[in-house]
Amino acid sequence: MSNANLVSPTTGNAHGISTLPQVRRVVVCAGTGCMANGAMRVFEQFKQEMAGSGLKVILELRPEAADDEVRLSKSGCQGFCQMGPLVSVLPDGILYTKVRSEDVPDIVHQTLAAGKVVERLLYKDPATRKSCRGFEDNPFYARQNRLVLHECSFLDPEDIHEYMKHGGYEAARKAFVEMAPEEICKTILDSGLRGRGGGGFPTGRKWEAARIQNSPKKYVICNGDEGDPGAFMNRSVMEGNPHSVIEGLMIAARAIGANETLVYVRAEYPLAVARMRQAVKDAEREGILGKNVFGTGLSMKCDVMEGAGAFVCGEETAMIASIEGQRGMPRPKPPFPAQSGLWGKPTIINNVETLAHVSRILRVGPEVFRAIGTKESPGTKTFALTGHVANTGLVEVPFGTPLREIVLNIGGGITDDAGKIWKTGFKAVQIGGPSGGCLTEEHLDLPLAYESLRAVGAMVGSGGLVAMNQGTCMVSIARFFMEFTQRESCGKCVLCREGTKQLLTLLDDVIEGRADAHTLELLETLGHAVQAGSLCGLGKTAPNPVLSTLRYFRKEYEEHVFDKRCRTGRCKALLSPEIDPVKCKGCGLCIKACPVGAITGEKKKPHHIDSELCIKCGACATACKLHAVEGI
Repeated sequence: MSNANLVSPTTGNAHGISTLPQVRRVVVCAGTGCMANGAMRVFEQFKQEMAGSGLKVILELRPEAADDEVRLSKSGCQGFCQMGPLVSVLPDGILYTKVRSEDVPDIVHQTLAAGKVVERLLYKDPATRKSCRGFEDNPFYARQNRLVLHECSFLDPEDIHEYMKHGGYEAARKAFVEMAPEEICKTILDSGLRGRGGGGFPTGRKWEAARIQNSPKKYVICNGDEGDPGAFMNRSVMEGNPHSVIEGLMIAARAIGANETLVYVRAEYPLAVARMRQAVKDAEREGILGKNVFGTGLSMKCDVMEGAGAFVCGEETAMIASIEGQRGMPRPKPPFPAQSGLWGKPTIINNVETLAHVSRILRVGPEVFRAIGTKESPGTKTFALTGHVANTGLVEVPFGTPLREIVLNIGGGITDDAGKIWKTGFKAVQIGGPSGGCLTEEHLDLPLAYESLRAVGAMVGSGGLVAMNQGTCMVSIARFFMEFTQRESCGKCVLCREGTKQLLTLLDDVIEGRADAHTLELLETLGHAVQAGSLCGLGKTAPNPVLSTLRYFRKEYEEHVFDKRCRTGRCKALLSPEIDPVKCKGCGLCIKACPVGAITGEKKKPHHIDSELCIKCGACATACKLHAVEGI
């Protein structure tokens, strides 16, 4: 693994790409997470407070700004989602966290006017308790290599001129004016770029397969459907740097000989839809999209379409069916979309993150991209880190980075249910979303790459990472993901439609105390059958959470089945409610609250629960003021 070319969000990178302007600047994160927490109120407060303080505020990019001017702008998602709203002061390199509108006067008068840092708004590292001034001393950012996400930290996503000032559309111009289609395909192939949507297929090979097709009409589709629970990497790129996606589409279209592209965005991403559509309009206004692109006589069209709201539409053939107005259901391959896709024409489908890498590869060269990551999995990968970690948010690291680095260092460590650091609390990480698998403590030093994950029964997937502490029931986790995939099955093939339903029923038997030894055998047999016989990637990977938890946490399954016990106490049907005789003072409140008369005992003496009568409703635990009722 290589960590070469580490990118700082405040200083740019070693190759002169996306270097920040030196004008004084206040950047308010306007990604979905920060906006939900009041970022726009903070932005409006800055406008009022800065104007009232006598500062010369500019809201749009200017070729030259005076020394006494301060630019106020929005950015896309800066990644540190749980600490939002985020406010950066540049080029000072200051990052303020959890900023509220009432904090704005202090930032304006202390930082902008007097050059002082507002200490209470700085992030405090939970491990060292030290305040972090900005990006460079913040372990969440400093340990990353942000290439795709870099410009999302400062770029105004609604200003095409700022994107162009930082090298935007230069690679597209090069592709149209200086390079032949076969040369573009070879450059991407030489870079080793692989699809970031989960399959990891070499992007250059896919493009070349479409390029050689003899057809007057071809298409390129951007897959922005991203339906995995907890995954929001593609959404953040579309919200924070939409023009990078359009530029990647243009280069891909030039490479295969297409003149029409389409961005298929998840309907639940209204901000991403709006910014993508605005970016298309701005590119058309500037003459980048439309007729006679870069004076070559070639045309380029880009449309933005909202998805059908089905997880299966993330599968490329189901997506094509949805675009054509049909029900989103996969079809057998071959023919592959590169041969016969949208409307029967050669079609390339790449996901958002894949396309966002393309322009940089053309600007800096494939060898620079290959210098990062591993030999078989070059470049970086974004992950949505959630769950029981101190620092949740978007993480971008080189392929080959150990899981330990992401979860324990960048993520700040495992937390308990109250959010406090739990040093010995790590249990597992679910990687790859509902189609992925679980990694355990023995995998903490596993380098994350396509081949290494496949070897342990997991997959990169779209990049979801859910960290779990020791209080997590792994059977319940498997059931959660199985319920999602069963609900999202399109129903076309029997093994996926019926197999996932039966897997869910078997998991319910385990959780509710009805399972026996044969249940575990059925889970494994049926899981492998669904893998082997399902038509598309959704069905083939649906059993992964079940099979991986059976593989690495079989003891926990056996406790549920044979001992009728859930070690975490999460499975209520397996609980054995008891009253602690030391805590119980015999007040009788639990007796009055029990709806089935399962509690007996004399006044001022410890009471007792009859497990045969108890329906485990929890009424007694709620009524007890001394917290003497346990096991519910």
